[in-house]
Amino acid sequence: MTRRRIDEALWETLEPLLPKRRHSPKGGRPRVDDSAALNGILFVLLTGIPWEYLPQEMGFGRGMTCWRRLREWQDNGVWVRLHTEMLSRLRGYDAIDWSRVSIDSASVASSRGGQQTGPNPTDRGKLGSKRHIAVDRQGIPLSVVVTGANRHHSKELEAVLDAIPPVAGKRGRPRQRPEKVHADKGYDYLRCWQALKERAITARIARRSIERNDRLGRHRWVVERTHAWLAGFGKLRIRFERSIETHTALLMLACSIIGSRHLERHCR
Repeated sequence: MTRRRIDEALWETLEPLLPKRRHSPKGGRPRVDDSAALNGILFVLLTGIPWEYLPQEMGFGRGMTCWRRLREWQDNGVWVRLHTEMLSRLRGYDAIDWSRVSIDSASVASSRGGQQTGPNPTDRGKLGSKRHIAVDRQGIPLSVVVTGANRHHSKELEAVLDAIPPVAGKRGRPRQRPEKVHADKGYDYLRCWQALKERAITARIARRSIERNDRLGRHRWVVERTHAWLAGFGKLRIRFERSIETHTALLMLACSIIGSRHLERHCR
């Protein structure tokens, strides 16, 4: 098996954000290199294999070492800062289109349970989580919120909007608010319309019993594609992690990877 190369845009953005390590005067076993640990985390994220099954011959260290590094960086806020910094780099290339943001949610099974899980009403009450995302016009994920699968997505619209970080990358104030928000009929509630009005955002929500869903679907398909991108990461297709911190860390890393793919197109 060959060692997977770290995406250059991802590593250039991540490396300055990592906490500095002090060498112990007592010596001991050398610490696994950060780039090797990241490669191990990426391999598990992409393939979905259990952490303990990470192949040793790949040179990434033990699977549990990579898991601990993921949690260590999560505790230091690295993954949130990585996503924000990736968005800032994209904005610096005018690669984020704020004119139209789409919001939607998708449920994922979580047989092991854990924080932010609940009975999924669309899957015979089986335990699951729901990820709510906001994406720009191209499908770049701007924010992610995780709830139990029994949480109606309309109740998380404000949380998803407020989770969009202030994005720098250009002179002047960081940008955080989109011009329009597109959503399906599941968001056609007064609280959603009011939330967008209070934030001076134009609402494009399909109205129940008035408009067909596909009328606005020509704009909203990008958020469904982003959900498919996230489901393409083996470790996110089903929620394997009981800890919401670990699951969130993997989600934020996946969003940063999607952003880095868009960034590389603009850097060519």
